[in-house]
Amino acid sequence: MSERGKRKCRTGVVVSARSDKTRQVSIERTYRHSLYGRVLRSKRKFAVHDEKNISHVGDAVKIMESRPLSKTKRWVLVEVVNKMSEI
Repeated sequence: MSERGKRKCRTGVVVSARSDKTRQVSIERTYRHSLYGRVLRSKRKFAVHDEKNISHVGDAVKIMESRPLSKTKRWVLVEVVNKMSEI
């Protein structure tokens, strides 16, 4: 990975697992408004490649940036951080 540069990593929750080897992962971010100081929350969904189909809806997962795999998939699943059944 060092010769290819540093890739972005994010942690989120699987919200959809409709198609084979593809998951929708929602990542929530909190930030403070620059002028008013109010804490705001924003969500963004990413299409993630899950080669072994190991994640399910509700799982917390770690994803990493990759080359474009399809029209919308630019992220790959690294690991399942927390299974839904364990919560």
